[in-house]
Amino acid sequence: MTAPGPAREAAPVASRTGLPEQPRERVRTAPGRTANARPVPAWRTLWPAALCLLPLGLLGAAAWYGRWVRPGADEWCFLPVVRDEGLPGMVGKFYLGDNGRIANAVLVWAYGTFGVAGHQWFGLVSGVVTLGILWAVTVSALRRGGLTAPRGIPLLVASMVTAVFLFATPNTYKTFYWPASSVSHTMAPVLACAAAVPLLRARSRRGRRCALVAVFVAGLCMGTLSEEASVVVLVVLSAVLLVFAGRLRAGVRRWCLAGMAGTVTGTLVLYTSPGARIRRERFDTDGVSFLAPDSLLGSLRGFGHILGTLLTTWAYLGAVAAGVLLGLLIRGPGGRRVVLPGRWPLLSCAGVLAFLVSGYLCTVVAYPAFGASVMTSSRVWNDYLLLYVAVLVGAGALVGLALGVRVRRTGAVQAAGAGVCAVVCLALAVPLGQLERDMRVRAVKWDRQDRWMRAHAAEGDRVLPYMPLSVGGMVEPFRKHGRKVWPATCVADYYHLERITYSLRLP
Repeated sequence: MTAPGPAREAAPVASRTGLPEQPRERVRTAPGRTANARPVPAWRTLWPAALCLLPLGLLGAAAWYGRWVRPGADEWCFLPVVRDEGLPGMVGKFYLGDNGRIANAVLVWAYGTFGVAGHQWFGLVSGVVTLGILWAVTVSALRRGGLTAPRGIPLLVASMVTAVFLFATPNTYKTFYWPASSVSHTMAPVLACAAAVPLLRARSRRGRRCALVAVFVAGLCMGTLSEEASVVVLVVLSAVLLVFAGRLRAGVRRWCLAGMAGTVTGTLVLYTSPGARIRRERFDTDGVSFLAPDSLLGSLRGFGHILGTLLTTWAYLGAVAAGVLLGLLIRGPGGRRVVLPGRWPLLSCAGVLAFLVSGYLCTVVAYPAFGASVMTSSRVWNDYLLLYVAVLVGAGALVGLALGVRVRRTGAVQAAGAGVCAVVCLALAVPLGQLERDMRVRAVKWDRQDRWMRAHAAEGDRVLPYMPLSVGGMVEPFRKHGRKVWPATCVADYYHLERITYSLRLP
């Protein structure tokens, strides 16, 4: 044993990198304080989790309102096929006769096989899937970048993006509650985001191979699900390859190329299908007329109107505020502040250009079918609207990073960002509540008429009157006050009737 003596300086200890660590500088602390750094108050780490309750509450209320959803428009034509012919009949209907969207047919069968209950549960299922995918992408991206954030920040960003994406649109019913529209326009870009999770979490050669297979399959499904979402995927992946041409790892480059290959393959399957040919003939287009000067100019006017609507919808500030909070609170290795990337102007321009190019191209693709109404058919915006919200979050994160470096105390900025998120959630709750009342009124009337139709069909009646019941601008039987009968023939098939007649009152 050695006699106690003066403390000697500890020798450097080898770190994980194999280099000796420098001895840490001792920091004087008050009696009873053993940490080298000032402890972080509990409220600073818990308030993001508490703030999540607002967008999550909004999503929960919207899912609960889904119990008032009833079939309408195209779904009148889907349900009899699902009931009588199952999945093969549904795939055949889409591929051979409607539009060629095979993956769309599978998703329609998935909720249509449960009848009315499938429509009622669709909002809850799609909301959970959207939130879960965006949350997984956010967490995986932070881990991949070696970044950390207070508990609740990734969930806050994902829930705010979900709430703004689903409820800040001009027509929430067609975006969130109408399954026929949601599977091909709302869920399509969300499912495309899911393909990034295997790449972000890959740590081995086997994981990278699985990521390649996953993104190819996802692209293949995307190509047969939504033409507009496929355009967005191709534009975004092309932008990544061009902007980071000299800095991408070989694995990421192969991943982008695999995704593009899968999307192009799926798009070719759709485009060459009999259903797509019939659809082009139905809208008096030969498949290339959307490149005509009149169509391109009309698409430009329509997209300009859409941009004006998006840029003047203040609720999208919720996405910017969430991004600012993310930029302020994320930390790099060792808890250090993250420095604003030197290429941030290029990153910002790339994101904005990707949105503008994909948005215009989607408008060009949709213009032959929708014409001038493309500027008011907000459901077809959703294919590139998620990219718009993501760009807003990214812009907010860059602002947050810049403020974190320049502003010593960011408490006021954090409070302002949290306040904007709260105000946006409360503002979105008002029209959602009004929509719930409209849905409830329609559901009561729809159920009453449904029981009457079924009862008289069971008694042997072959022709019955039907009163159209619409909500959220939905197309119902006998459009234009009975002058157009679509989808009245599908309603007759649904109730096993020969035909239905236009009625102005409930039976």
